[in-house]
Amino acid sequence: MINEWVDAAYAVHPNMRSHTGGCISFGLGTLHARSTKQKLNTKSSTEAEIVGMSDYLLFNIWLRMFLEEQGHFLTKNIVYQDNQSAIKMERNGRNPCTGNSRHVDIRYFFVKDRIDKDEISVEYCPTDIMLADFLTKPL
Repeated sequence: MINEWVDAAYAVHPNMRSHTGGCISFGLGTLHARSTKQKLNTKSSTEAEIVGMSDYLLFNIWLRMFLEEQGHFLTKNIVYQDNQSAIKMERNGRNPCTGNSRHVDIRYFFVKDRIDKDEISVEYCPTDIMLADFLTKPL
């Protein structure tokens, strides 16, 4: 089972870009962690979370594919986020988006494709216990 935590801090850099933090674990200890400035400006914290998920999910996909090639198949692959609006958009895609969120580029909804294929499940994790929260603080 892979556990992954992804979080984003909205507009924390001088150029108003957001910061993404993420970490992957198999249970005890962290296997992979990353803290990075996002490459584009976002218009909301929800969009920052979606961009962060899109950027960090690649490590999860690579790890899952690597393990499968080694003969280890996962029973669960859970990604935790603390933004419920982002979780709803990732699960439902672009269809239910209102006019205020239509600007979110469709390329970031590949997360929905991974959810639809049952490769990952996205679950809510309160900010208090979000493991990736400390990785969203730029130094």
